[in-house]
Amino acid sequence: MLAIGGDGTANEVARGLWHSETVLGLIPVGSGNGLARTLRIPLSPRRAVRALATAVARRMDVGLANGRPFLNVAGAGLDALIGAEFHAHGSRGGRRGGLTYVRLSFRRALSYAAESWSLSSDAGDYAGRALIVAFVNGRQYGGGAVLAPRARLDDGLLDAVVFEDAPLLELLANAPRLFLGGIERFRRYRRMAISSAVLTGPGSFEHHRDGEPEAGSERLHVTVDPRALRVLVPRWTAEDPTGPFAQARD
Repeated sequence: MLAIGGDGTANEVARGLWHSETVLGLIPVGSGNGLARTLRIPLSPRRAVRALATAVARRMDVGLANGRPFLNVAGAGLDALIGAEFHAHGSRGGRRGGLTYVRLSFRRALSYAAESWSLSSDAGDYAGRALIVAFVNGRQYGGGAVLAPRARLDDGLLDAVVFEDAPLLELLANAPRLFLGGIERFRRYRRMAISSAVLTGPGSFEHHRDGEPEAGSERLHVTVDPRALRVLVPRWTAEDPTGPFAQARD
């Protein structure tokens, strides 16, 4: 079954395919297309269709945030607020797309004050002020912003990524690392490979699943359902030993 859209659309379609033998194919025409970029599906619809015509099926993990699935990224903090603003902007008839997302992100980042978070997981704990706490299944938000360069989609784990509070100038100086590589060398970056985690923060807080905003919650329980979804993957991605799949076959 084909999902024509972005990460949010892929999420909606995948909910009907979860734990089935039906395979999900992605035609990326969304704003970020983070999962499609991780799978290295061409962003041109015509080229994407050609790539999927010879693609192979692979099983990928599905993340759960308070029991609700996400395929690519879920999180809280600055990215959740930006996602909510982006969603509201589109609902009011505003133009969507990557440039709008970047504009809203920059404006919100200038005024955002980091919150105090507590993360407890089966791989370790974190407590402190952070701009973003994200749970990453794929490798990036979309638009080329890579959060977890070494993440695998079928290893039964999620990457819990924390961007600690930092002065604005330090953040601006290191922002290119998200797009050019090397984010793991940013001293405010923390990553843990987890299968279960609980995040608490400043009272009731917003979070997102695959960029779609969720209502406020005082607790975010994140788990992973290993290899629960079949997805079409271009051969060049499936056969790449450095790619997002650890398993050689479905």
